[in-house]
Amino acid sequence: MKASSMNTHMGSIAIDNEVIAQYAGSVANECFGIVGMAGINVRDGVFGLLKKESMTRGINVSLTDTNKLDIDFHVIVSYGVNIPTVADNLIDSVKYKVEEFTGLEIEKINIYVEGVKVID
Repeated sequence: MKASSMNTHMGSIAIDNEVIAQYAGSVANECFGIVGMAGINVRDGVFGLLKKESMTRGINVSLTDTNKLDIDFHVIVSYGVNIPTVADNLIDSVKYKVEEFTGLEIEKINIYVEGVKVID
C-alpha cells in the first residue's frame, strides 16, 4: 500500500494514495472546462476519456521527501476553453480541497492536457 502519512498526538494516520487520487479526481471533474481524466492505451499510445469509476488511472499521487504531495493530472478539456484559465482553476480548487481533506500540504500539481472534446 502506497500511503501518505502524518503523525498526530494520538498516533499516526496513513491515507492511501488511491483515496487521495479519487478525491482529487472528483474535485477536478467539478471544475469548469474539465471533461474528465485521460487514460493511455500503452500498446497504441492513444489517450482516451476514462469513466468515472476508473478516473484514478489518469491521476498520479506521490509523497515527496519533505512529506508533501505531488499530484499529476492527465485531463481532457472542453473545446473552446482557455486552457491556462482552466488549469489555474483546477490547481486552486484541488490544492485547497485536498489540503483541507487530508491535512497534508501539496507541493506541486502538474497538469497534462491529453485531449480536447467537443461538448454538445
